[in-house]
Amino acid sequence: MRISHAPPHASPPPDISLKPAYEPTPGPELEALVPSSSRRARVPRWLRRTSGPLTLLALWQVLSATGVLTSDVLASPGTVARVAGDLIRDGSLPNAMGVSLQRVAIGLLFGTVVGTALALVSGLFRIGEDLVDASVQMLRTVPFVGLIPLFIIWFGIGEAPKIAIITLGVSFPLYLNVYAGIRGVDAQLIEAGESLGLSRWGLVRHVILPGALPGAMTGLRYSLGISWLALVFAEQVNADAGIGFLMVQARDFLRTDVIVVCLVVYAFLGLTADFVVRTLERLLLQWRPTFTGR
Repeated sequence: MRISHAPPHASPPPDISLKPAYEPTPGPELEALVPSSSRRARVPRWLRRTSGPLTLLALWQVLSATGVLTSDVLASPGTVARVAGDLIRDGSLPNAMGVSLQRVAIGLLFGTVVGTALALVSGLFRIGEDLVDASVQMLRTVPFVGLIPLFIIWFGIGEAPKIAIITLGVSFPLYLNVYAGIRGVDAQLIEAGESLGLSRWGLVRHVILPGALPGAMTGLRYSLGISWLALVFAEQVNADAGIGFLMVQARDFLRTDVIVVCLVVYAFLGLTADFVVRTLERLLLQWRPTFTGR
């Protein structure tokens, strides 16, 4: 008799493949949240920034066309544009811009060196503050325009007094902002640098100067604005070339159109210089996150 060891009703082996105990139900799709400050505005930013000047230009044109602003008071935008084209074609305006830019560049260079050097001496050393700061604060309250007669007596009527006026006007904003930037460095950063073994020059190079750089950039922007203001006064005193010289001639002949052209050139050059400094600021201060508005 043969006995079989298999069960009478053997079933196939169970499926041991891994399956989830339940089927997940599809949920709602998640949408990434975008901060309101980074959302793209419906109106382009360049259009918003130019809307103000364009509105003023349109208002100026309307007032001129309706006779509210006569040509004796203020020339119309069309007349100003035509005169600007004439001055460009005969070379008067490019030559004047070249002379004025050269004066501003030299004065800005001298003023930057003087203001920054005095701020470093006064900000890094207490004895330097005692010797320098009081004198600079005293001279800062004197209007630099009032020193024009004295500069003419000292330097004559050539280029030297004009550059000296621009240098003096540029020095004070740079001094104040660089000095404030140095003294505004967190004392805990100085202590951390000393604990890491940095020398005095190492602290100045790696801690103090980077900390004072935002203030220096702000001072440079102020200095550029004041340099053009000083140039206006300097070029109206015994000048034989430059944008200010064109304005003096236009004043003598009651040419409001030429005066407006010179003012627009001053504004354009100042805006261009400010754009350059702001671009430089973004490049040098990438390490400092700041609020950019919403």
